[in-house]
Amino acid sequence: MRLAAVLSLLLLSSACAGAYHTSSDGRLQTRIDTSYEARDQCLARHSAANDISHSDTRTIAQAVALACAAETERLIEVSNRDGDPKVSAAIRKDSEFRAMGYVLRARGQVGG
Repeated sequence: MRLAAVLSLLLLSSACAGAYHTSSDGRLQTRIDTSYEARDQCLARHSAANDISHSDTRTIAQAVALACAAETERLIEVSNRDGDPKVSAAIRKDSEFRAMGYVLRARGQVGG
């Protein structure tokens, strides 16, 4: 009976092993990391390039995120292989959030 229980657990756990990508998938993880870096560099570059001292912070952050939409979409493409709309929306929201941080840093309102 114990043997059957142990074998059942092993079988169940091995069935789940390939269901999701893991960080052990080195090439995929490298592409994801590269895409995050490209998106963040774009956000930082566009935040620093604009005259943002007298503009609404939220409006500027949205404009910066929009300027980096290509990099954000590439990140979604690489990291959301199943095409889950919730994941895509979360990544886009994260881009706007990070853009806000870069804008605040460019204004000197947040230490960086």
